Amino acid sequence: MTITLEDVRAAAARIAGHLPRTPTVEAPRLGDMAGCRLHVKLENLHATSSFKERGALNKLLSLGEAERRAGVIAMSAGNHAQAVACHATRLGIRSTIVMPAFTPFTKVERTENLGATVELHGETLSEAAAFAHDLAARDGLTFVHPYDDPLVAAGQGTAALELLEDVPDLDVLVIPIGGGGLIAGMATAAKALRPDLEIVGVQCSLYPAVRQALAGQPITCGGATVAEGIAVKAPGALTLPIIRALVGEVVEVGEARLEEAVYRLATVQKQVAEGAGAAALAAVLEQPERYRDRKVGIVLSGGNIDSRIMAQVLMRGLVYEGRIVRLRIGITDAPGALARVTRLLGEAGANIVEVHHQRLFHNVPVKMAEVDVVLETRNQTHVETLIARMKDAGYPTSLMVEVG
Repeated sequence: MTITLEDVRAAAARIAGHLPRTPTVEAPRLGDMAGCRLHVKLENLHATSSFKERGALNKLLSLGEAERRAGVIAMSAGNHAQAVACHATRLGIRSTIVMPAFTPFTKVERTENLGATVELHGETLSEAAAFAHDLAARDGLTFVHPYDDPLVAAGQGTAALELLEDVPDLDVLVIPIGGGGLIAGMATAAKALRPDLEIVGVQCSLYPAVRQALAGQPITCGGATVAEGIAVKAPGALTLPIIRALVGEVVEVGEARLEEAVYRLATVQKQVAEGAGAAALAAVLEQPERYRDRKVGIVLSGGNIDSRIMAQVLMRGLVYEGRIVRLRIGITDAPGALARVTRLLGEAGANIVEVHHQRLFHNVPVKMAEVDVVLETRNQTHVETLIARMKDAGYPTSLMVEVG
């Protein structure tokens, strides 16, 4: 079983009027970082902040009256759960979402608020999926798979129709891969319309299941990732052959690059992206020489990032850019020494965030002390100027956190 351009066009016609079109915007500042002309498809602007609404809605709209009366069921701990719950409720279809027992309460509550009945079951995603299939068989419910369903994949492919209408002369299209529904649908449409278009898939390095499967390697996945939306341990039976036939290459990106991409999208493009949603930008930043001077389209596939994770990413980004640093400064252990240090730092334009005065736990002479100072600075050049100024004033100073 596979999907065709006609399936994607039928999905577009089916969901038209139910789902607002998301914009494709040019991102010149992000493009400058990679030396390319970059265009971003903003799938984070859907009501539930994810592309998953396209496939879920296409599937739900295809159901017959008897199937609608019986209801639907899905297994998901993330964006697919919200997409199914949102549109099933809107269409008057009863929905049940099975989530693993470890699912954070905020995700459970959000899904219930969208109108679904949530069943918590199992310690793993596979146990939750098996339970969902059992419930579907027992109660006559239609199972809505997150990616391995031709109607779902065709629905996701409608994003490519819109993107190529907005930017018809793309040279390359970069798409995140989890189970493969998004890239299978988009590649089907894009390659049918533009056979010369290069398509690159992106996986996080901890979950490279599709890349390993394509290479005939054993699938080994695991670990904590900021891109949990694409942390899928097995590619789909439907999606893998499509990816093999249509996608030029599948690449991996590590955690540091994913964090950077989330940070850049927030601070440069002013768009909230989850780790999986930022994966395409991460791939472009990882290999800028590959995309240099080309017109590149990327999919920002989702924006459902935990606020605590976003806060950490933003603060770590400031450290990376040298805008928050920690300096260790040696001073004499005498009255007024600390005041002179803080005055020098203030005169140099640094804003002091924290001060830790150490006498006992560092290897320093008894008449000396060390001060660890956390500072807000302008950039890395400013940091270098601060260090030089402190040394010139007779205070040994070293940078405790590398920047850049």
